[in-house]
Amino acid sequence: MYGLPFVSEHNILVSTINGTGAGIEIIYLLIFFFYAGNREKIRILELFTLVLSVFGFVVFGSLFALNGHGRKVFCGLAATIFSIMMYGSHLSIMRMVIRTKSVEFMPCFLSLFVFLSGTSWFVFGLLGKDPFVAVPNGFACALGTIQLILYAIYRNKGEPPQPAAVADVEQG
Repeated sequence: MYGLPFVSEHNILVSTINGTGAGIEIIYLLIFFFYAGNREKIRILELFTLVLSVFGFVVFGSLFALNGHGRKVFCGLAATIFSIMMYGSHLSIMRMVIRTKSVEFMPCFLSLFVFLSGTSWFVFGLLGKDPFVAVPNGFACALGTIQLILYAIYRNKGEPPQPAAVADVEQG
């Protein structure tokens, strides 16, 4: 919502990216609903209802109670908080990697693209002097960096030893 013209002018790129992301997430949820059991469907439906309720509060609260700069600050703060929460959700996986000394549950490409996306949007926010874009994405850049470091440290830990090469066996 932060990038929409009635909240923040000249942020069509933010709206386009957020709209595309929301569309992809809805497709993901539909696929999940198709394959998930009833218990998982109920849990996700509860979370989705909560998210839509909070989003509705932010939308209607900003549209009817605020205008101009106040609306931009309110929506920007809400977007920043929720973005940091989204990127912070990776902390549980990072903790698991450190505890198990294995990157089995932390895909390398996810970590790489968290870093790349966070870095590019952080720079975009800095260049545009937009703290509501720069701050959460700076956080994402830092977490992506830590994830990549963890991946480099633990990528070969916990894997079974590789069999000896054929040449080594023949010489033995």
